[in-house]
Amino acid sequence: MLFPAMRVPLLDLNEQYHALAGAIRAELDQVFATQYFILGPKLGEFEEAIAGFLRSPHAIGVSSGTDALLATFMALEIGPGDAVVTSSFSFFATAGCIARVGAKPIFIDIDPATYNLSSAGLRSYIDNHCRKSEGRLLAHTGEMIRAIMPVHLFGLSCDMDEIGAVARDHGLLVIEDAAQAIGAEYPSSAGVAKIGTMGDAGCFSFYPSKNLGAAGDAGLVVCRSEQLATRLRACRNHGMGPRYHHSFIGGNFRLDEIQAAILKAKLPHLEGWATARRAAADFYREEFTRRGLTKQITLPAEPFRQSALPNHHVYYVYAIRVPRRDALREHLARREVETAVYYPLGLHEQECFASLRCKDRDLPETERAAREILALPIYPEISREAQVYVVSSIAEFFAR
Repeated sequence: MLFPAMRVPLLDLNEQYHALAGAIRAELDQVFATQYFILGPKLGEFEEAIAGFLRSPHAIGVSSGTDALLATFMALEIGPGDAVVTSSFSFFATAGCIARVGAKPIFIDIDPATYNLSSAGLRSYIDNHCRKSEGRLLAHTGEMIRAIMPVHLFGLSCDMDEIGAVARDHGLLVIEDAAQAIGAEYPSSAGVAKIGTMGDAGCFSFYPSKNLGAAGDAGLVVCRSEQLATRLRACRNHGMGPRYHHSFIGGNFRLDEIQAAILKAKLPHLEGWATARRAAADFYREEFTRRGLTKQITLPAEPFRQSALPNHHVYYVYAIRVPRRDALREHLARREVETAVYYPLGLHEQECFASLRCKDRDLPETERAAREILALPIYPEISREAQVYVVSSIAEFFAR
């Protein structure tokens, strides 16, 4: 038994807030002084700042990461009769938003090392299950495939060179679900690229637990096309422009001034937080290796580490893989170590998508990951003492 016991949360935002309380309150004071709460100057300031950070021509603040996806599909007029190819191993909004616009999600299995959309699986699906008709690529279920939506899971970029090549080969849009990986970089053949900026649109979430988190729901879409940016700005405001004139049906997807002000105050610290997260991930790796645990558990893959990119991984989640996942989780709970399961089911296994189940195309890696992945505590301020306790608690489990 380890003594003394220590409570280690999965995430602790208190230290971050206390360090930035003054700056955040100053921004909020300006909002309340103007009494301008919707589509005001703070939104514009934040959009300009984050467009610069991401090196994107256009940044459109929206009400959540989910609404970023939804607004993008609506602006691109993806709907009934269309299909979007994506990963089954993701948060529900990935497929939920495809279905909400009347399109069909087509689920592809994941790479077993990175847990991201398998580029080999993507090409295999198109080559072996799809067909061309009058220049259009049709899914195995008959719908026209309009887009590929890679999900940059846990803070790590997908294989975007290969995904982009598939998209170009077949005339498909690329919509990046970058909700979990803001600031992550990819060593593309064209040079270093920030995730979210390599496709036709990139969608981000600022849910409070994210690496850049608001004080509630908030999101963002970035794109290169001025035409798409204009349409997205209209879409987030009921498709309106000019005032009280609606050329198409949008939604209420506006990012309010309070959230924009908070995000503007936090954005300059994002790079430092990513560095701290990677340092914590490196320490976990060292401790697990030192304790001889790398045969019992699989540590996160870092396929781009040798690229010398500082942000090759931004570690929104530190996910280990262990065959006895649930038993280990129960043991860690008794030791007061908080963990999380990302995700207990693949999207293709969810009841609401029963009609989409891949009867003719198994997704074994997705289903195996759902049984084995466990997220350990990680955040910029986590102490090395807490990390040693987490690793020691895991070592205790395997020594029983």
